[in-house]
Amino acid sequence: MVQASEHLQAKPALPRTLSVTYRMTSPTTVLAEAGTLAVFGFGAGAPSNEDARWLRVPLECFDAPAPLEAWQVDAAVTYGRHDNVRWSAGGGWLFAAIECDEREAGGIEAAARHAYDTLRRFMRTRDERHVLRIWNYIADINLGDGDAERYKQFCNGRASGLGDFFADGFPAATAIGHHHHEPVLQIYLLACVDEGIAVENPRQTSAWRYPREYGRTSPGFARGMLMPVGDALAISGTAAVVGHASAHEGDVEAQLNETLLNLEALLATADMPSGFDTHSPLKGYVRHATDAARVRELLQRRLPGVPVLLMHGDVCRRELLVELDGWRFR
Repeated sequence: MVQASEHLQAKPALPRTLSVTYRMTSPTTVLAEAGTLAVFGFGAGAPSNEDARWLRVPLECFDAPAPLEAWQVDAAVTYGRHDNVRWSAGGGWLFAAIECDEREAGGIEAAARHAYDTLRRFMRTRDERHVLRIWNYIADINLGDGDAERYKQFCNGRASGLGDFFADGFPAATAIGHHHHEPVLQIYLLACVDEGIAVENPRQTSAWRYPREYGRTSPGFARGMLMPVGDALAISGTAAVVGHASAHEGDVEAQLNETLLNLEALLATADMPSGFDTHSPLKGYVRHATDAARVRELLQRRLPGVPVLLMHGDVCRRELLVELDGWRFR
């Protein structure tokens, strides 16, 4: 195991291919395979493992047992821990993750500020410093009204912790509320030695241009990110937002259909093939457990054969009932 204090590796000429798959196996099996960059388990039933590449995500899957998510590269992987950041790197790619207990930090805004400041400082020590994709899982994301809503406080803290780190452009991102009993903020990211290409959706206002009604600090993310090798699009959390307004309040089927329209518009803008296939894993986040069966049925009909991990999670706006994110590989 290599620690972050050791010398930085020379920058590869071109990052190797990254694969993202869902697998029904044990984390020990995947972690033992060559080229494993990160492995994710979901919910309380996911086992514990001290490997820095293993992360248990505090979202319950509606399918049991839940598959693992595996990130793998065609290269040797080194990994370790630096302060509160767990990391792994190989082939020009970097996985990094941090968890912050709000009770120790002093609330969600302070936790977000501390977590992002820590990640920012860690990333400055790495050659793989181009952040392409970020996931944020937040307890009670919609609690509070107006500017006191926890998601808006999170956005304030994130911006404060980042400073000017994303001055040249935002990565793709997801922010979802979890229902774990402990108020832990979990953030993980994918970075690379080379830059990606941010992609916006013509049907949606860019998130950093949202009007004041959505908070003092606009969410900072791109709608999608083309990977440096050009063979994959990382898709941000996408819901039934048209322009900057939420659509179809109270109607989960209409919201899902609108979300799929948004995804198709994003794929077209990124010059990616239309639709999704068996090699394009998606995640679905459903606010109400009672809607899960209906969402699964609709997705199986609209996206036959596409691997979708369906999870219980709250979208960042309380009127939104479902959100999708994931990958589109050529």
